[in-house]
Amino acid sequence: MTRTLIASALLATLAATAHAAPATYAIDPTHTFVTFEAKHFGTSTNRGRFDKKSGSVTIDAAAKTGQVEITLETGSINTGTEAFNNHLKSKDFFNAEAFPQATFKSSKVVFEGEKVVAVVGDLTLLGKSQTVTLKANNYGCYDNPMLKRQVCGGDFETTIQRSEFGMNYGLPFIPNDVKLVIQVEAVKQ
Repeated sequence: MTRTLIASALLATLAATAHAAPATYAIDPTHTFVTFEAKHFGTSTNRGRFDKKSGSVTIDAAAKTGQVEITLETGSINTGTEAFNNHLKSKDFFNAEAFPQATFKSSKVVFEGEKVVAVVGDLTLLGKSQTVTLKANNYGCYDNPMLKRQVCGGDFETTIQRSEFGMNYGLPFIPNDVKLVIQVEAVKQ
């Protein structure tokens, strides 16, 4: 009887330890979209996205910690209009030739209970880094029936001041605020 209790306690401890281990997820580029919204001379809203992105997410739900890294190819910007894309790739904005990548690297994942509610980290554009907080508007995990693996994802957003990264073209006529919206899904590895 005592051996059974000890064995049960040992199995329960091992199960809890295994459950508490951090899990790493690869960002699924077909279900991840990084978009931006910026006012055009304070009137209509210009929108665009970055078509090439990669990254990873590590979550330890038991410890309420994690790490997020996302890389965007600035030359993959897509607004639906070639002339506008080319202007955004130029030295006036993203200077994609000199700075082919933009990155986000988290320093903290914020939990409320079991849910991720924010991710804090450094956004690097044009070689300059600023700390931003990506607010989670939605977050969850599910077992994907096609991949037969767990997938976690959500919708995150923040608003940046483009001038903080040296993107000053058109100020003050073209507004400084740029809203970033990141729809992300990542597959457990």
